[in-house]
Amino acid sequence: MSARKRKAPDSMEQACLLCRRAEADPDICGRKLEKQGLCAHEFCLFLANELFQQQDEEVGLMGFLPEDIQRTIERAAQKRCFVCGESGAAITCRETGCDRSFHLPCAVEGGCTTQFFGLYRSFCWEHRPEQAVEAAPEENTTCLICLDPVEDRKSYSTMVCPACKHAWFHRGCIQNQAIHVGFSCFCCPHCQNEYRFLMEMLTMGIRLPRRLPSWENSHAYAALSERHSRCDASECLCPGGREQAEEEGPWHLLLCCSCAAEGTHRRCSCLTNSTASWECNSCAGLGTASSASSELAGPGTTSQSGLGPSHGSPAPDTSSPSTASQVPSGSCSSPAPETSSPSTGSRAVLGLSHGSQVLEGSSRSRPPGPERTRSRSRWLRRAQKPDSQPRRCRQQPFQRPWACADARPLPLATSGPKSLQPARTPPRDQPCAVPECWP
Repeated sequence: MSARKRKAPDSMEQACLLCRRAEADPDICGRKLEKQGLCAHEFCLFLANELFQQQDEEVGLMGFLPEDIQRTIERAAQKRCFVCGESGAAITCRETGCDRSFHLPCAVEGGCTTQFFGLYRSFCWEHRPEQAVEAAPEENTTCLICLDPVEDRKSYSTMVCPACKHAWFHRGCIQNQAIHVGFSCFCCPHCQNEYRFLMEMLTMGIRLPRRLPSWENSHAYAALSERHSRCDASECLCPGGREQAEEEGPWHLLLCCSCAAEGTHRRCSCLTNSTASWECNSCAGLGTASSASSELAGPGTTSQSGLGPSHGSPAPDTSSPSTASQVPSGSCSSPAPETSSPSTGSRAVLGLSHGSQVLEGSSRSRPPGPERTRSRSRWLRRAQKPDSQPRRCRQQPFQRPWACADARPLPLATSGPKSLQPARTPPRDQPCAVPECWP
């Protein structure tokens, strides 16, 4: 008997009593079972002649009684495998009148088909089922799985999908895919047909395990749920090493806000304790990481200056959340609430002798410049002539009884706090402070 079928004399691994092999393909023969001095592969038991499983799988080997296994071994010893020529062939062709017997590991080599469902029938190369679909591969057709060329016709090793008739693949390739995909996700690699493809492959002898796909086990995606937890700075200054991280302070570990695949301690990248965002060199570009981080935690102060004469117009607040105070100039300007904007900078507040409440989020105010100065000059000249009729303001979508005589109030801001105080009404001899009243 060949060495590949018999176990090596110095090997401690026991051989299967039915196929007489210590090592066999587990995708075909299944796992090896050992109990009560008996050793056999799972599917060698299911496919053996006149060997039946009991309802209670706890007895014997998966429900196969030891005495039944012994009788099957004695009968197999009298038959020879028509593939390898050795005795102990426990599987016989189910075709009536055919007495060809073979070992399960020799089935593929001999072109035999073994069905791993229902009655677990086996057929020799002459009586095996063939695919009924009428199709032939085109020239230079390749396997959809391994991309190697297939044969120019249907055969035992070249198979086709019965649904689309365009997907060609090798028997070994589709068998490997079935083992990894499992029963629930097995379908044609080309047309995604499930039922017809599954039944055809089972009939052709493809073993399909009843389990979830191999990539959906409990540990397949464990690495994806792990959070990066080390400092990747070129020189880590932390006394505890790159793996140490604290909740706050200089040794707090910041992950890249774009990829989260790299991290750094605040001090290792010269960041302040209030820095809450950081971007690595790969995402921000070489030389731009760390320095471009914005400090999102903790208030800051910026200087603010007042611009304009005492009769100027108020300007909307464009300071950032870090702005804390303002220094207005003018004789009597009213307090102005702060509003947030994406950029940081200084606050410009125009003082008014009889100024009104500065409204938040005004996006319609004009920037200071020559045009705005000329507009104010026209109103000053008109104010010096009280008998002249004031110019009517442009129509606004909102009207309030507390608006000035010459203008309607600015609509409510689209952003910011909703509690606004009414604008003060200036005297008739003064120009309106609302920007929309300017010509």
